[in-house]
Amino acid sequence: MNNPLNLTSNLFFFIFNLTILYAAYTFSTFQPKQTNLIFYVHDHFTGDHSTAITVAGKTGAVSNILNFGTVAIVDDPVTEGPNIDSRLIGRAQGMYINSQLDGKGLYMVFSVIFSGGEFKGSSLEIQGSDIFTMKEREFGVVSGTGYFRFVKGYGIMETEFMDIATLRATLKLNVTLKHY
Repeated sequence: MNNPLNLTSNLFFFIFNLTILYAAYTFSTFQPKQTNLIFYVHDHFTGDHSTAITVAGKTGAVSNILNFGTVAIVDDPVTEGPNIDSRLIGRAQGMYINSQLDGKGLYMVFSVIFSGGEFKGSSLEIQGSDIFTMKEREFGVVSGTGYFRFVKGYGIMETEFMDIATLRATLKLNVTLKHY
């Protein structure tokens, strides 16, 4: 005589295994997308249209960003091309901290907030070291919103233009992202 408990447990075992196999084959097919972006950030500490300001440092708010310990807040335009007049696609908002004793290295943490183009309404969170005397610097992309939810990635920063006397620079950011 068949035990109804055995039949029930065998049926449960079969359905459970079928569910596990389905999940294993379905979820493993979710591969992250890779997106490569190139954009330009325009830092202007001086002039009529300055986009960055020092707020603290050894000599107070008048400290120069090139001095160790100085903190600057930025709201820089982000464009498609190296020219400030090229299409505006967003803003880089955050801060730089001069964290190198000789003054040649910044710690940067900022959001790239896209206000135009394909990624309008999305953002990337960027963090890392900017030793601006180096030709290329690598930084991390640690988070994002909108199109870039669950992002992880890195970027290479190059200085396209720098005028130390007026503290103006154009930075090229080449970013590689993995996201869902």
